[in-house]
Amino acid sequence: MSLHAALRGNAQTLFEHIENLLDASFGGADNPLRHLGALGLYFLWILVATGLYLYTVLDTSIEGVYNSIGYLSREQWYLGGILRSLHRYASNAFVLVMALHLLREWAFGRYYGFRLYSWVTGVPLIWFAYISGIGGYWIVWDRLAQFSAIASTELLDWLPIFSTPAVRNFLAPDSISDRFFTVLIFIHIAMPLMLILGLWAHVNRISRVDYLPSRRAMLATLISLLALALIIPAQSQAPADLSLVPAELPLNWFILFIHPLTDITSPAAVWSLVFGITILLFALPFLPHPQLQPIAVVDAANCNGCSRCHADCPYEAVTMALHPYKPGHKIAVVDPDLCASCGICAGSCPSSTPFRSQQRLVTGIDMPQQPVDVMRQQLEARLATIGEQPDGAARLVVFGCDKGADVQRLAATNTVAISLICTGMLPPSFIEYALRSGVDGIVVTGCREGGCDFRLGMEWTQERLAHRREPHLRNLVPQDRLRLVHASRREGEKLAAAVDEFRTQLETQMVTSKRPPAYHRRTI
Repeated sequence: MSLHAALRGNAQTLFEHIENLLDASFGGADNPLRHLGALGLYFLWILVATGLYLYTVLDTSIEGVYNSIGYLSREQWYLGGILRSLHRYASNAFVLVMALHLLREWAFGRYYGFRLYSWVTGVPLIWFAYISGIGGYWIVWDRLAQFSAIASTELLDWLPIFSTPAVRNFLAPDSISDRFFTVLIFIHIAMPLMLILGLWAHVNRISRVDYLPSRRAMLATLISLLALALIIPAQSQAPADLSLVPAELPLNWFILFIHPLTDITSPAAVWSLVFGITILLFALPFLPHPQLQPIAVVDAANCNGCSRCHADCPYEAVTMALHPYKPGHKIAVVDPDLCASCGICAGSCPSSTPFRSQQRLVTGIDMPQQPVDVMRQQLEARLATIGEQPDGAARLVVFGCDKGADVQRLAATNTVAISLICTGMLPPSFIEYALRSGVDGIVVTGCREGGCDFRLGMEWTQERLAHRREPHLRNLVPQDRLRLVHASRREGEKLAAAVDEFRTQLETQMVTSKRPPAYHRRTI
């Protein structure tokens, strides 16, 4: 195993442990680590909303810029001061979740293959965020702004960009003019606009994007930011004075960390680090990776153009085109660059039913590495190995996910375990088929809520089993014979406990109803 793979594996394990702990307190829907992208967008909207108000009161003259910002904190603390503090803390939060989002996607290996486009378009957003953030500190034009401006221009002067050193603009009180702040405001507004445009490109190939976190998460986050704004309001330092050298200033380590890093190293070292990390991030998707899985395959003769696979694909890899053999009909078309090889489309196809009488089950869209026909063969072969249990134990079938808890450990003389690429590729008809074949209960398990490796697999499965999404589980299938369990990759014990509890429940029902298993099977 390479060093990179070992580091990534350890980081993934750490994230999984923390996420599982946070799930216990917040649940999957409100767990911040499972919705970092949505949280980042939420903080960006707070930045935009508060920034618009701050812009309306800003005086861009040298004499007025400091006083106009200070007025908000001194005279209008109840509105402008709070909005200024919200702007400050939301910017810190945005940088924090951006960094966590980057690390989490890297840790889970979500940066190559069909995710390459999202990863590559996300890298420039880091530059936009920091340019805007550093420039925002300059606008206040206090001692901290003066220090940052001098430190930043000294860093820029190391690059062969300007014919004369840019730091000369900050050597004397009369070296800058009102035009400086006009340009600064333009940059500070332009960068967020570029950031918003970049975010649109970043999620352009993803369907059903979480543009905002849950209402509870948004409310809790806003209350936390407001509490910080009231307890520790953002304040300006003393006004900038280019005749003095600022000293002993409190730094914002989220955004201005680059200045002390320059002090303890050198501009050459900092630029080498910055450009090196940027190049490495761009290069990561092109390094050697595990071989990509085959993409979904469409069978023209069995595709009826229903568009369910198109509607359910999490990455917009399936589009609809005119059918080559059936005039007036459509056919699914798979984009190989976008296909995640998750199989969710196979689970949505109405022809993916084991009740079809074909000797070889061919569906409208299928996965070559785990065809629906092979799933049916596996289910039938393993069902044949569990007959009537001498102790009256309930017989179960557990459908699991390769990305979730390992269901193969549950295989036993009274339990059939089948692992799928993603739980979302399970056609609901397989549940009814298994129950009709003689088992007493079905367990469907997959990733934690909000933690599906393919984004929507477990969500679509829940909706199909709850009769809210096509193809749905038929109403005649009793819900007490079915159990849905969320279990991540490291929660095998949790899954085993849930299966044992479900088995006990079924066995209790069989005893209290005094019905033999054969009768229990005929109810379906």
